[in-house]
Amino acid sequence: MPLLKREIDLFPEGLLTSDLALNSPWWAMYTLARQEKKLMRQLVEQEIAFYAPVIERRYRSPNGRLRKSYEPLFGNYVFVCGEEESRYKAVCTGSISRCMPVDQPQELVEDLLQIKNLISTEAALSPESRLEPGQRVRIRSGSFAGYEGVIVRRDKEVRLQVFVRFMDQGVSVAIEDCQADPL
Repeated sequence: MPLLKREIDLFPEGLLTSDLALNSPWWAMYTLARQEKKLMRQLVEQEIAFYAPVIERRYRSPNGRLRKSYEPLFGNYVFVCGEEESRYKAVCTGSISRCMPVDQPQELVEDLLQIKNLISTEAALSPESRLEPGQRVRIRSGSFAGYEGVIVRRDKEVRLQVFVRFMDQGVSVAIEDCQADPL
């Protein structure tokens, strides 16, 4: 029994194979914490094209009952398709922290279509981060923009470690996966 029923994660249906998807700009909307589904509902109300892959997660409750929930595959991301007006309306919902234009919309559409098809197989999927522990990165946005360091993981948290190589000691700070670019 699901806690909440599955909601619309693609609007309009067939978007990823339509001319709209191939001929319009795409925007990566980085939402406020846990606001993805709220934003998706608002976009459906305003009839703005989007896709935010949602996967089913099954687990057992403390009393042993099988539960399932529907979670965004890419936490905090909703991909909006449309011109500047669509972007503006989406940002005006108040659910978005950052809006980034997609430089290669054709590639994004191909990748999202593959992910949608993979989700439809109902195989067990798990999100994978693009940053690996030990990888050198440079932070491109936020209050740590310009810093360079090494990625470390601690309790499911991505951290940037900045250290003095001579001493092999340093500090680490929690970052969002999307803030860093590999060097």
